[in-house]
Amino acid sequence: QVQLVESGGGLVQAGGSLRLSCAVSGRILNGYALGWFRQTPGKEREFVAAITWGGGSTSYADSVKGRFTISRDVYRNTIFLQMNGLKPEDTAVYYCNFLNDWRTKKPYADWGRGTQVTVSS
Repeated sequence: QVQLVESGGGLVQAGGSLRLSCAVSGRILNGYALGWFRQTPGKEREFVAAITWGGGSTSYADSVKGRFTISRDVYRNTIFLQMNGLKPEDTAVYYCNFLNDWRTKKPYADWGRGTQVTVSS
């Protein structure tokens, strides 16, 4: 059973930065991809960024392009989300997950508890 544990969230002022981490238990094969998602109350969880485990190819939602950077550490089985230029609309609970399909960015593993990011104006 794969477990995903997110961390690194917090309260930051607009324009600030945070770095999120997602530790993954179990083996990750090169053909896998992982991503970050976020959710605010009353809204569906939305895709933020994704990375392929083997080659490190990346993909971003338009709303975060140029501000967020996803990366991975294959030795620590961890993915990261560096968030710069944070805006109040980035406030959400952030989750990581495996992707079932790179084109659709559909997640498929059980969700972790997430990490809260709050951006004050």
